[in-house]
This record gives sequence, C-alpha cells and structure tokens, in this order.
Amino acid sequence: MLNKLKIGFFFVFITACQPVKIDEIEVANTPVKRTVLKVGTLYGPQIYLKSEHGESGFDFEMAQRFAEFLDVELQMVPFNDRSHLFSALKNQQIDLIAAGISKTPTRAEQFKLGPTLYYVNQVLVYKAGHFRPRDISQLSGKVMILPDSAAENTLINLQSDFPKLHWQTAKNIDYEALLAMVVSGELDYTVIDSNSLLISQRFLPELREAMTLEEKTEVTWLLPADSDDSLMSQLLTFWHQQKRAGTFEYLDEKYFGHVKRFDYVDTRAFIRAIDNVLPEYQNMFEKYAGTLDWRKLAATSYQESHWNPKARSPTGVRGMMMLTRPTASYVGVKNRLDAEQSIRGGAKYLQNMLDRLPESIPDNQRTWFALASYNVGLGHVEDARKMAQSMGLDPSAWRDVKKVLPLLQQSKYYKQTRYGYARGGEAVYYVDNIRRYYDTLVWVDNQTKQLNEKNNLDAVPDGEIVAEEKINPILESAQ
Repeated sequence: MLNKLKIGFFFVFITACQPVKIDEIEVANTPVKRTVLKVGTLYGPQIYLKSEHGESGFDFEMAQRFAEFLDVELQMVPFNDRSHLFSALKNQQIDLIAAGISKTPTRAEQFKLGPTLYYVNQVLVYKAGHFRPRDISQLSGKVMILPDSAAENTLINLQSDFPKLHWQTAKNIDYEALLAMVVSGELDYTVIDSNSLLISQRFLPELREAMTLEEKTEVTWLLPADSDDSLMSQLLTFWHQQKRAGTFEYLDEKYFGHVKRFDYVDTRAFIRAIDNVLPEYQNMFEKYAGTLDWRKLAATSYQESHWNPKARSPTGVRGMMMLTRPTASYVGVKNRLDAEQSIRGGAKYLQNMLDRLPESIPDNQRTWFALASYNVGLGHVEDARKMAQSMGLDPSAWRDVKKVLPLLQQSKYYKQTRYGYARGGEAVYYVDNIRRYYDTLVWVDNQTKQLNEKNNLDAVPDGEIVAEEKINPILESAQ
C-alpha cells in the first residue's frame, strides 16, 4: 500500500491509493497549466442567464472575475440538473462548479469546497390560500424536491426526528418547473433556498414560505476532490481580494437587494400587463431606448403609469412616462397623452440624466442613479452622494447611496444640503420597483425564447455533456 502526499498552500490532503507501479505515480503537486477556466453552472436568474444582452448572474460575475484574476478565458458550461453537473466535475470535464450550491456533509466528502460566498435558509414553500403547516408534525400532502439538492440533505436530517416525514424526488425538471407545480396545485410543497424563493416570487407571486427548515446554510463553489491544490490556493487568494474590494456586498445588492420587498397584488398585475398591455407598446420602447436596454425603459414606464397613456397625477404629471410640462417642453413632447411621444420624451430625459451623472459612477451603477434622479431630481441625488461620502460610504455605489437617500426627509440632515428636503425613501422604493419589473421582463423574455427554442441549448465541446430538454411551464402557471 502506497500513500500519496498532496501538499497545498492552505490545505493538506492525505489519500490512500491502490498499489501501483513506480512509473505510474502521479506528481500531485504539479499545477495544471490552463488557458481556459471551465465553470459548470445551472440556469437561474441569480446564478446564470444568457441572452442577446449578454450573460448575467451572481455566480457568472464572480466566475468572470476569477478568470480575469487567473488571466485565462472563461467558458461557462450550463447544465439542467445537479446530477449531470456533479458527474462532470467528478470526471474533470469542468474545473469547478459555480451554481448557488449549498454546503452539505455529502458534498464535503465528494468535493473540495471553496470559501463561503453568502448564506441562505432552506425553506418549505406552499401556495398562498392553501394550508400552511407551522411545524414538521403538521406537514401532510405531496412534497417533492430536486435530487442532489441541499433540500434533500435538510429533509434527511429532519427525518431522524420525524420518521413519518416523506417526500418524492423530481426527475427531469428544474426548480422553476417544480415551483410552477406548487402554484398549479399539482404539488403541495417543495423546499428551496430563501433567495430563490424571493426571486421566484417576482414570476410566481402565489408562492409563500411556510417555515424555515434550516438556517444559514453556506453557499460555495465546488472543486474536484482529486485535483491539484493550485486552483484552490488561487481561489482563496482571489476570494480575499474580492472581500477587501467589497465585491460580495455589491453583487448581493445587485441580485438580491431589491427583491426583499414583495407585493403580491402588484406582481400579479404586472405579469398580466406583460401579456395584455405590453405588446401594444413594446416596439416603441425598443425604437426609442437608444443605448438603454428597452426593458429598463419599459420597466420605468410601468412604474410611472402602469403603461397607461392617459395616466395623470394630482401634481400635474401625465402620460406613459409621467412627464411634467417643463420636462415635456425640454424634450420636445407636444402631447404628453400621446404614447409614442411620451416614450420618446421619457427615453430622452432618462438618457440626459445618465449623461449628466459624474464620470466617477461606474457603468454598472449609472442606471440606478439616473432613475433616482428621474424620480427625485439630480440635485437631491448629488446631495445624497455628498452625504454618503461624509459618512465614509462610497458615493458612487448605489448600495451605499440608497441607505442615505431616506435621510433627506429628516430636517437634521436635509438642512445641511444644497437642495433641501426630498422624499428620498420614495426614490429608493421607486428604483427597487423598476429593478424588480426589469428582472421580471428579462426572465419572461428568456423563458419565452426557451419555450420557442427548447432544443437550441448551447452545444458542449466533444459532445461530452448532453443537456436534457428543459421542461418549463412557468409562463402558463404565472398567468
């Protein structure tokens, strides 16, 4: 019996091997020379999405930064289920997994675990209006979960105390289809992580949390158990670098910060409006969006008027983009109640806000600052930025400025500013709403494309990994 000793910068792993010839012994410490970082992932709004507007997702953005840190090309390899994803990592067809995966004892035995990205709770989900169990002993009905999921580990642990607890394991469907089954009544309960529930409620507002089954499970990346330790060492160095740079806080606010407020009635109304109202005006949003994503312009319009060209408020703003008379005159709109004129004028004004923002605000933050300025005025936003800086916060980071804007409603703060009182809290709510509407439009757009082109998934080199057909009846269930 021979022992192979693997020594890494941070970790030491000792594994037993079967007898081998001397010339077959591998040099475990020899780092793999790579020009491409192959990252296995799952589709999901907060994990990985790909559209004509590019790629997005918390895990994608972190993987992109890691590839840049390694100075290699990034190749995202999406899967439709965890079992194929895990098999690919074990067979070293991919270098690591970045897919919102929670840490479990089983995964710790099978893979090397990266540092913690963030924490989630494992929650029991049901449909609003149906029976809500308050503890596990009250749970009855059909429970279904995804195989190889953190939910499975949670339920197995609970079963030791509640032997009557039973569940089924889904086959050939993803978590979105599973949630749609809860909404349609085919399924009584499922278990997912708390962030996924918050995000999914934008598309399936009937979903509710019944109870938390496990708190603060760690979300991490996975690496092959038998890989050399160089990639782990590089990942740890990268993680500490990004921690100091505030990347985790930025991405957490970007993907999760605006979904914590949930309005069932508003979400249902918006989903219906996408189906019944948006088709009449979508071409106009696309025509006048310019460099903006048309869906951001459409989301802004819905926040302003619910896509009602005759909308008006007691303060005198009117139309699809709710323009004041001075603003309409400034952007060349003669009739504020004409939908096309209003959309054109609103797009021009929003672009003007973007152009007037300080260059210090990065591109990925500018839209949110511009929207806040559209709502409350650029002067008040500048007051909030200056106040943020005086408090030791980043005046060019939306996550920091959104904390300060509500203070403009308090006299002890606004009396020290140039432009005085402003309903800053309303501006934060305004921007968060638009971000939720925008995310929903992006999601619906992607789902529609996938339903129309089910078999056009990205090919994987050498045909080594074959993705199964995506079953996704979400849109039908959401209407």
